[in-house]
Amino acid sequence: MSGNKPRVVALGGGHGLAATLSALRQITTDLTAIVTVADNGGSSGRLREEFSIYPPGDLRMALAALCADDEWGRSWAEIMQYRFESDGALDGHAVGNLLLAALWDSSDDLVAGIDRVGQLLKIVGRVLPMSLEPLDIEGIFTTTVGEQAVRGQIEVATANGKLKSLQLLPKNPEVTPQVLQAIADAQWLTFGPGSWFSSVMPHFLLPDLSKAISQSQAKKIMIFNLPDPKVADEFAGSTPEEHLELVLAHSPGFRFDFAIADPAILSQENRLESLVEKCGGKVILAEVSKGSDKNHHDPIKMSSLLSHIFGTTLLR
Repeated sequence: MSGNKPRVVALGGGHGLAATLSALRQITTDLTAIVTVADNGGSSGRLREEFSIYPPGDLRMALAALCADDEWGRSWAEIMQYRFESDGALDGHAVGNLLLAALWDSSDDLVAGIDRVGQLLKIVGRVLPMSLEPLDIEGIFTTTVGEQAVRGQIEVATANGKLKSLQLLPKNPEVTPQVLQAIADAQWLTFGPGSWFSSVMPHFLLPDLSKAISQSQAKKIMIFNLPDPKVADEFAGSTPEEHLELVLAHSPGFRFDFAIADPAILSQENRLESLVEKCGGKVILAEVSKGSDKNHHDPIKMSSLLSHIFGTTLLR
């Protein structure tokens, strides 16, 4: 550790990764976010199709979560997340998505463009895409009418049925070199929460990235989702045990040190502890949801818990 600041790499995507980053930034400034680049919906999907660029949405959310905690940073975080509402072509587009799209449209250097936005926002740490090319996710689901192939991040995340298999397209894209270096240098790796099939699992589906994760000497933490009964998405009917078994099916040698789970997600049979122990880990049960909002992780509770696990104190 540099001083008492652990070197942490957080892997994921979307709102789940943003929540983890909001917690981790209270603990360390030596922080790298590794973001899934397979989004195909909303503003990101439209920009990806129109300009043949990387989907910027998940990267934008990670950047906003790491903005400097001062007037400049907070104002830019709001600007990055601002969405236009109109009857024209800008309707639904987020300012941050357009900013990233402009930088990528004028330069072929994906990482340099993200770094430039990071410098503008004075972010804590760094944000990196997991791959040097945009990805698609394809899942095979078993439904009441047989097997169904579903392609696309949004489509996979909201598909009905039981997931049978999952893959990235193209099948073996190049991992961003800075990602491999960050993982090699890390003291801690965190995974999740987030849309499990489309934001967490892709990191285990990319062969070179999965290998780097397994070979890393860093301690590893799995952060399981909270249930959201209002959304009929991939968590419906899935348990944390099933999510972990999916990881192990694609990365059989994966071992980790801690699993953070809110008691609200435990199933009646509760196989989680024994399954985690087989992976060399320990389950940490803690209420980590936001007060009356039981469906989202509380960054303050998470930062306190992670700080305890890391053996550090919160930054002031």
